[in-house]
Amino acid sequence: MGHMMLKILLFIILALIVAMLLIYFFFPAHLLAFGRARLRKKGGWVQKHLLVEGRQWPYLEGGDLSKPTLILIHGFSGEKDNWAFVAPLLKQDFHLIAPDLPGFGENERRSDIGFDNASQTRRFKAFVDALGIKRPHLAGNSMGGWIAMRYAMDYPDALASLILIDNAGVMGSQESELQQLAADETYNPLSLHDLADSERFMAFVAHKPPRIPARLKPAFHADALRYQDQLDAIFWIIAREMRDDPLNDRLSEIQVPTLIIWGRHDRLIDVSCVPVMEAGIKGSQAVVFEDVGHVPMVEDPKATADAIRTFLHGK
Repeated sequence: MGHMMLKILLFIILALIVAMLLIYFFFPAHLLAFGRARLRKKGGWVQKHLLVEGRQWPYLEGGDLSKPTLILIHGFSGEKDNWAFVAPLLKQDFHLIAPDLPGFGENERRSDIGFDNASQTRRFKAFVDALGIKRPHLAGNSMGGWIAMRYAMDYPDALASLILIDNAGVMGSQESELQQLAADETYNPLSLHDLADSERFMAFVAHKPPRIPARLKPAFHADALRYQDQLDAIFWIIAREMRDDPLNDRLSEIQVPTLIIWGRHDRLIDVSCVPVMEAGIKGSQAVVFEDVGHVPMVEDPKATADAIRTFLHGK
């Protein structure tokens, strides 16, 4: 009987291995979707939709609804699942919300609605108002950090605190590699032209980029390739506004408690922005992670979550 059970167990294991290999080689998008679903479950996320000004906003909600609300805003070419690795580490302490911004993820992908910082900030405020949440904590990465920063300036009584993670919108004393490469507006380093460009793109964003198996690359980069032209147009809107109208002179308008998180090896937005923001935002705190690039919440989720938790528990 024991010998028969062992044979059955080995058969089941072999069948599972074969099934996974078949999925990997023939249905990579399904495998990626399965991984995303597992990450959402681990983070306690549930996907929801909210109609705001005639536009459906997809968002993830999770954590403890009885705890303070922390809203997380993704960056350029990102989406709500960019927070998947940090969510499991914060879900016991906060009520978490992460939307897809217009122009990204599963939100409306029209290219004619205006992607300047003021427009995106106003739309985001309408989303928060539609949620009915008063004075949440707000965190944003890259472009999302720029929106969060503008939100704190334009709506000074609408936030409990602000967390800026490698945010755009401020000029440091040193130009970043991204700024140098895009200076003549002929080359967008954040544009993914084809799958062969994958390693360059990932290494530009993350200091220690994860290795993506070859069969998963088409599914992993499908969004960037499908919306390449639209993303390129949005990139130049953002790049020009950052160059011509940074928010350096408005930093003193931020009155809420502020935490600044940065990756020392960020190639997109130089770490020299940190002292500029520390000097401009009264009472702000800053932490710089070594061996981390532009997306600390992906590259070092534990350190990012620890910094957020320590900061917010002190409020």
